Amino acid sequence: MGAHCCHTPATPASNPHLRRALWFALLVNGAMFGVEILAGLQAASLSLWADAIDFLGDTLSYAMTLAVLGAGLAARLRVARIKALMMGGLGVAVLAQALWRLGAGAVPDAPVMGAVGLAALLANLGVAWVLYRYREGDANLQSVWLCSRNDAIGNLAVLAAAAGVFGTGTAWPDLLVSALMAGLGLQAAVAVWRRTAQEQAQEPSHAH
Repeated sequence: MGAHCCHTPATPASNPHLRRALWFALLVNGAMFGVEILAGLQAASLSLWADAIDFLGDTLSYAMTLAVLGAGLAARLRVARIKALMMGGLGVAVLAQALWRLGAGAVPDAPVMGAVGLAALLANLGVAWVLYRYREGDANLQSVWLCSRNDAIGNLAVLAAAAGVFGTGTAWPDLLVSALMAGLGLQAAVAVWRRTAQEQAQEPSHAH
């Protein structure tokens, strides 16, 4: 199912629509990283901090995808594996931070979480809409789509966490959401890694 996508050559570097879409995604994610890292520190929110790190990872991911547009299979698979490891590493880091904060008990600032989470959601929905047409591409383009999809889901979760923190007056909703976002990152990392393995396995027969 979807095997034809694995044999599709890399989208040409000259494709102006894809290049514009990736640059748009890169700039939006870079800007939101700056906004969320400051807001996460100010609000003492792990879910905002996790989302900010995710924005940074996505910014690097879009930059690497732009760098290998039109490159050979080996280069594209190498970059896709780096991105998979990066997504997985971020997921593990957030889970570790959530466990470390279990005993801390600091209550995040719910209004700041809600406002920034809504802004991030709007930004990510715009990126996901622009990248939607490329979701069935090769491992690199698939990873780009998964990043934008996970971000939009993560932002909805941040908004839920803000409501939970406001309603309960505790940090538990923030910690639970950060763990959920970490799980999404790990799931995406596994999906991209498996896709690279499929593409590599199918390449010899395609070469003939």
